[in-house]
Parts: sequence; structure tokens; C-alpha cells
Amino acid sequence: MQGMHLKVIAATDPDMFQDRLNRFVESLPEEALIVDIKFSTSTAATQTLYAALVQYKLVEAWTE
Repeated sequence: MQGMHLKVIAATDPDMFQDRLNRFVESLPEEALIVDIKFSTSTAATQTLYAALVQYKLVEAWTE
């Protein structure tokens, strides 16, 4: 699919994960349309990894 972009965001601290995800979404241009966000967690020993896969597409700006 042309024009589709993916971004993986991950952190072991939930607050840092949320901050990274928020900063990425805020950094997208107005022409970007978020298609989907998939969330996942995994645990190794005593540490949890929080991850998101953001799928977005750049579209033409809406004009009237």
C-alpha cells in the first residue's frame, strides 16, 4: 500500500511510553491520518515492556 508509514514506540516505564507516544502523535503533520494503533506488553523477569505500532498515512490537505 503506497503512502503507508509505520512507527514503533516502546519503553519499560509506562509514563515514558505515554510521553513518547503523545510526542510522536503531536509531531505528525496535519496531513497525516492515523489508520491504526496496536498496543502490546511483554514481561521478561520483573520488567514489563510497553509497545505500540502506529500505522499512519499522509493524505492531501482538505480544501474547499
